[in-house]
Amino acid sequence: MSLQDEKIDPPAPGAWPFNPFVLLPLVIFVGLVVLFSGRLFSGDPAKLPSTLIGKPVPAFALPPVEGMANQAGLGDADLRQGRVTLVNMFASWCVPCHQEHAILMQLAQDQALKEAGLRIVGIAYKDAPDKLRGFLDQNGDPYAQVGADRAGRTAIDFGVYGVPETFIVKGDGTIAYKFIGPMSEESLRDTILPEIAKAAK
Repeated sequence: MSLQDEKIDPPAPGAWPFNPFVLLPLVIFVGLVVLFSGRLFSGDPAKLPSTLIGKPVPAFALPPVEGMANQAGLGDADLRQGRVTLVNMFASWCVPCHQEHAILMQLAQDQALKEAGLRIVGIAYKDAPDKLRGFLDQNGDPYAQVGADRAGRTAIDFGVYGVPETFIVKGDGTIAYKFIGPMSEESLRDTILPEIAKAAK
């Protein structure tokens, strides 16, 4: 009998040996999905860590918003004037920025914070000057200075995920805290005001 004539019976069902390594890619994939899902949906997104905490603000020099009176733009030197500064990244087209604007106005009108030297400055992210002026004219202007970040380069240097984001900067220009998302009465009471007090020490 030649080799061509020899018949090889197929293995009986269940006769193939089980190789656990076949399932290894699936196990790894499922594990990564669980890990990333847990990181994405757990905790407060406003408490995401920033690599800039404890470091000087990045160097930047932004022009003023066109057509705004009494504005001289904003640069990193303005954040090293010996007092705590709250830097708010915002835009007129940003719905959450509208939601938090009352909180910024409340901070700007707080007499105790004024006497303590707190300054509020804004960085307008990729915004049209006329839209921005209309937004502040309608809702009030809490900012001592506003810089126009038309290209978004400064926001990138600050590690911004998306507006609004707020930074608390010490008097020497060191970033003390980063808050992601719109501020609320609760976050103002429980987070922002305590962090301002800590930065002032």
